[in-house]
Amino acid sequence: MVVLLFGGSIFVHELGHFLVARRRGAIVERFSIGFGPALWSRRGRDGVEYRLSLFPLGGYVLLPQLADLGAIEGASTTDVNRLPPVNYTTKMLVFVAGATFNILFAFALACVVWVIGQPVSSTLSSTTIAEVVPTIKTADGNEVVSPAVKAGLKPGDVITAVDGDPVATFSDIVEHLALSSGWNKQGDRETIFTLRRNGEIIQVPIQPVLSGNEEIRKVGFTTVAKLALARIAPGSAAQKAGLQVDDQIIAVNQKPVLTVPQLVEALRTGAKQTLELSILRAGSSQTISLPPAADAKDAADIGIALKSDVIYAHPTPFAQIKESVVKTFRTFGALLNPRSDIGLSHLSGPIGIISSFVDVSKAGLPFALWFTILVNVNLAIFNLMPVPVLDGGQMLFATIGRLRGRSLPVNFIMTAQSVFLVLLFSMVLYVSFFDVRRIVRDNKIETTAPAKR
Repeated sequence: MVVLLFGGSIFVHELGHFLVARRRGAIVERFSIGFGPALWSRRGRDGVEYRLSLFPLGGYVLLPQLADLGAIEGASTTDVNRLPPVNYTTKMLVFVAGATFNILFAFALACVVWVIGQPVSSTLSSTTIAEVVPTIKTADGNEVVSPAVKAGLKPGDVITAVDGDPVATFSDIVEHLALSSGWNKQGDRETIFTLRRNGEIIQVPIQPVLSGNEEIRKVGFTTVAKLALARIAPGSAAQKAGLQVDDQIIAVNQKPVLTVPQLVEALRTGAKQTLELSILRAGSSQTISLPPAADAKDAADIGIALKSDVIYAHPTPFAQIKESVVKTFRTFGALLNPRSDIGLSHLSGPIGIISSFVDVSKAGLPFALWFTILVNVNLAIFNLMPVPVLDGGQMLFATIGRLRGRSLPVNFIMTAQSVFLVLLFSMVLYVSFFDVRRIVRDNKIETTAPAKR
């Protein structure tokens, strides 16, 4: 699946350049997936060399009439001076085609996700606070009072916006908080939460702390989980009381239960008495009395099984693409903002992206498709940035040449591309170092986790 989706994303991008170049009559010398020496090469009847190269970190279409990127793609054997020049429109169409095909590929996958559903953890789909964590560990290992406690957040508060941007899920809150760049007059980090509490909208300033290995802003709370029933054991206390599959438990003895641990504790605490379960059934509230179960092996065992915490949403393809675009630009904005806590070390290079593909592919096809959509939108936007060696840089050179009436000097273009090539690969190496460190750290956690249990 990694080869299909990650490799497919690269292939689609280069296919866009290839097809449009051929359509516009430009010479295509090589179509390569990967960089460096060829692992496999074959020349087609159309005269194009099709190649799989050693380093699968991207790909390229060698277009000698449009761009001289010999440092990356290898020297061209075509005498460009004997070829007719391509016009400005052809250059722009060819260079933008890669990003366009990535967006079209993402849209096609989004249509599939629209049908099969986009997986979301139920604990990540709510913005209602379930529990406020009393303390939180900072990045330097100190245990401090959590910012949520200091700010006075309460269970039941509904977070509607972060720094003025609306949020619909816990994942939105985490993302906005991590990318936040607010500071108060005292020189402390500050993020503004907009809450709905008892029907009233209030704004609460919170001073988050940097926490975790990635040193990102955190506050210290969990959100509500959907406690829906997946199975009722035959003959159990739950069946006798009248509980049904899909019932959602919202309170025990009139005390709200917002997380699985809260439900287990409430059932265990009240095991020796009749329990009053408040449930939602088909959108309406009901109360069911549950007598003590003397034969249960565990005080919390009433004969129920909760549904998986993964629920499936069905956003439209346009909504999915828009979400990925907004995420990408929001991340770029935080990266360029000197007041944010996000740096290059938080980004992922090819190694990190491939590792993430492996992880999401293990979780199933819907997760893999969702991640592939995000990667393709990222790839499209990144390649259109006006940076030499990227598609956007080639479009910039072509546009400047069009405005000045003649092409930019070859030596200037070559120098600019060489400088930015070094910078680009330096950045890739830098973020790859942190990718490897994250992978090693996560593997250590997975290895030691069973022993701790």
